[in-house]
Amino acid sequence: MIEKLASKYDVPAPRYTSYPTVPQWDSWDPNAWAGAVQNAWRTGNKTIDLYIHLPFCESLCTYCACNTRITTNHSVESPYVANLLKEWSMYLAIIGEKPVISSLHLGGGTPTFFNPENLATLIKEIKSTSTFTADAVLSFEAHPANTTAEHLQVLSSLGFNRLSLGVQDFNPEVQRLIHRQQTPFQVKSLTILSRILQFNSINFDLIYGLPGQTKDSISETIKLVTEIRPDRIAFYSYAHVPWIRPGQRAYTDADIPVGAAKRELYDTGRKILEDSGYIEIGLDHFALPGDELLVASESGELHRNFMGYTTKESTLLIGLGVSAISDAGTMYAQNEKTLELWSEAISKNIKPVFRGHILTQEDKVLRKHIMNIMCKGETDWKKKENKTESIGEALFHLKQLQEDNLVELTDTSAKVTAAGKPFMRNAGLCFDVRHHRSQGKNSIYSTTA
Repeated sequence: MIEKLASKYDVPAPRYTSYPTVPQWDSWDPNAWAGAVQNAWRTGNKTIDLYIHLPFCESLCTYCACNTRITTNHSVESPYVANLLKEWSMYLAIIGEKPVISSLHLGGGTPTFFNPENLATLIKEIKSTSTFTADAVLSFEAHPANTTAEHLQVLSSLGFNRLSLGVQDFNPEVQRLIHRQQTPFQVKSLTILSRILQFNSINFDLIYGLPGQTKDSISETIKLVTEIRPDRIAFYSYAHVPWIRPGQRAYTDADIPVGAAKRELYDTGRKILEDSGYIEIGLDHFALPGDELLVASESGELHRNFMGYTTKESTLLIGLGVSAISDAGTMYAQNEKTLELWSEAISKNIKPVFRGHILTQEDKVLRKHIMNIMCKGETDWKKKENKTESIGEALFHLKQLQEDNLVELTDTSAKVTAAGKPFMRNAGLCFDVRHHRSQGKNSIYSTTA
């Protein structure tokens, strides 16, 4: 039965870290962005979630769909840090007072491409112009093959308390195909050192559906991971989008598990994780008992934003760097996607934003329902503020999932069943009226299986 459903619902769909999703943005006024940021600061919880995009990598990992710049020239580090700080100063001027930061995340690219000294320069300047909440989360993504003890020591001394290691897969042939090499020894060594340095949460990123993966190979990878015992695991579906990422043409479609074969890889890994004490959270995340993300999930306080799952709701998320996305609640904005255009705007003291979206009232209501599905597995429209005329369109699509026992429906609610959990993105898609109204014209997403 699961094989039939996996085939039926293996359709392109977003991962819903936002709504509307970027391809559906259609209303933008760059002159209104500063006002939206000010309003979010003044009327929200008076804190900022800060994301900093560090795009450089020394080599291209072919599975990657992130915005990256491949180079071995490390002289790019200092100018980029300087421009990040200039962009930050623009937001300081907009806010007009010393901001309070509740979370700071370094993403990439490869943040550990930067040497520890340059990372310290960046973070020290941000800390000198801000205050941080007592429970602030400072986290960074790291490549196991180029992250040094000095990276960990410097970032720990600056208050970083969470680390995400991009493991992906340990199988040598899979690593060769995706051009991403690291050994279990490297990953284990970094994990041990991170714990000594009192990082209180360590996450491993893993991917299923990669070229060359088999049930046996992914079983071996997951078993090695459970022996190292990270606090959290993100077990992502590989997004095969070679029309966007030409590097994915390094292998053929015949190398890639799809449909039921891909779903079997996930189910195999999930069983090993659950047998090892990990508990599934939302969409393809797992955590050990006591982890803050799991506690938030169990208490109904799990949230989701452009950075993925989080334990706190963001009222103002500011993204710095090439292609970074910001969220002011009523409006989204994205920075220039090329290093040259982003740098040029900053050199002219112009905010480097090139597109965005002003949310309609319908967008806000549907965003709430989609995020409820993705974080809680259920939503309802009993209250007036949760209703919109397009709920009828969502119900039309939800009824198909109901027929397959993937959701439970009433006139005023929808709940994902245990059988429907692997199809959470499909349930969220039911509320994506912009996608349905476009009749798939923006079919750039990876498939859900």
